[in-house]
Amino acid sequence: MVIRVFIASSSGFVAIKKKQQDVVRFLEANKIEFEEVDITMSEEQRQWMYKNIPLEKKPAQGNPLPPQIFNGNRYCGDYDSFFESKESNTVFSFLGLKSQLASKAEP
Repeated sequence: MVIRVFIASSSGFVAIKKKQQDVVRFLEANKIEFEEVDITMSEEQRQWMYKNIPLEKKPAQGNPLPPQIFNGNRYCGDYDSFFESKESNTVFSFLGLKSQLASKAEP
């Protein structure tokens, strides 16, 4: 499965742009295969993202803001969850991936 990061390329909010860039840069730096899905360019993808975020993870008001992260069709989390996993060094688990360190150690 490929990691999918739902972003909004035309967001006017600097904070959202920075969060999106943080996720993308981390994935690129760690050579994690991913796909950016721009919800501002596809109503179908935006609706898919909204529909597939678990109810308990949706905000009390309004729609979930990007970035939203999925592994295939499995919801991983939003930026705050990503950031927490990055701080606790559990990003691979958060993304549903095997640690790269473990895979490098195997012959």
